[in-house]
Amino acid sequence: MSLTTLPRYDSDLASEQSGHAVVVGASMAGLLAARVLADWFEAVTIVEKDSLPDEPIARCGVPQSHHPHALLEAGRATLADLFPGYVEDLVSAGAVVTDFASDVQFYADGAFLAHGPVRMETPSATRPLIEQVTREHLSKLDAVETRDDCQFTDYLLDDAGTTVEGVRIRENGTATELPAELVVDATGRASRTPKWLSNHGYTPPEVEEVHIDVAYSTTYIERPPDDRRTFLVPPSPPITRGGMVAPVEGNRWVVNMNGIHGDDPPTDFAGFSEFAGTLPTPEVKRLLDGHPFAAADIEHYPFPSNRRNRYEGLDRFPDGLLVVGDAIASYNPVYAQGISVAALEALVLHQTLAEDGSENFALRFFDRAGAVVDEAWLLAVGSDFRFPQTTGPKPRGTDLVGRYLSRLTHKAHTDGALSDAFVRVMTMERPPTSLFRPGIAWRVLKPAG
Repeated sequence: MSLTTLPRYDSDLASEQSGHAVVVGASMAGLLAARVLADWFEAVTIVEKDSLPDEPIARCGVPQSHHPHALLEAGRATLADLFPGYVEDLVSAGAVVTDFASDVQFYADGAFLAHGPVRMETPSATRPLIEQVTREHLSKLDAVETRDDCQFTDYLLDDAGTTVEGVRIRENGTATELPAELVVDATGRASRTPKWLSNHGYTPPEVEEVHIDVAYSTTYIERPPDDRRTFLVPPSPPITRGGMVAPVEGNRWVVNMNGIHGDDPPTDFAGFSEFAGTLPTPEVKRLLDGHPFAAADIEHYPFPSNRRNRYEGLDRFPDGLLVVGDAIASYNPVYAQGISVAALEALVLHQTLAEDGSENFALRFFDRAGAVVDEAWLLAVGSDFRFPQTTGPKPRGTDLVGRYLSRLTHKAHTDGALSDAFVRVMTMERPPTSLFRPGIAWRVLKPAG
């Protein structure tokens, strides 16, 4: 499910507020879940083990926050719906408005895609700034309380072993309990819920992993204030390395080099620049050579595999507990899907809460969230399986779809309509099936000439 196939946020669906919800983890998935829960619960508490800064700086619990992030259209539009004025506040804080149709140079299968015919504005900013502005909007909601430097230690389970009734936490060296009608696990890829389920007599979700062995190196360079150029050069067979440059706050470009299947980018400035010179197009290297570095270090981040916990396949799950975001599935970060998937899952949570009755609430949510994950998973692992070194369960039809998409991107080098259609799927605005509509399929499959 994508932005256009999910009902948008509607505050009128919320009934009278009652009860207490706890969100474990102040990740973007946790913050978005808390925003939705604030419509339905009298009190929402976010429990976060990190100290949350007042300024946009990377924090220990989010090692990927040093690296590029993107508000794809699904994420941008949903954040704007949930937090009126969000995009304007992000831009006021320094985010750079870019037009995906003209400012973004997307290199795929040997050339840049043609410019699209329709303007597609999106704010470009660092992950810490995106999080900070989100936290600021949440802080204006009376129902929401954030407790940082607060360690989650366990779920509270009733005597029957069927319902989670809150959490145990440790705060300022003191252990205490927080009763709740609903607990949401937004702790990300390191989630302990699968092991907890197994320890308490539940079948944990089946885990799927597609191994891609991505490594990231990221730094910043100085940027003229009016220069919004953006370059996306993802790895494309047989080339196992890629890079990207995007304008962000502070008159900087964030510059990233990435490699897959052991082709790790360097973490020294000379090696970083040399790596950029090996990309299949020279623009990134030219930008690096023409602008001073604006950071003292190059940050490194390894990501071994796409991982999916198949919660939608369970037929039994404790009441009062939910899992969201990367705790369900995490994807090759080259495709920048994480925030947008979390936003769409928040819409699914909103719709599930609007239904009458609490019976099988989590299973109903997981079933719908699974449809969101399906599309993101197909896009990510489908691209990853273009490399023969990629291992893991391959979705049915991956090779056939891959050949079609390769033909589409080749045609999109000169066809702006195809470029537009492709980008709207990659940004999770439209579903992948939209690329097979008759008008698009004809442009892809018609003979050249």
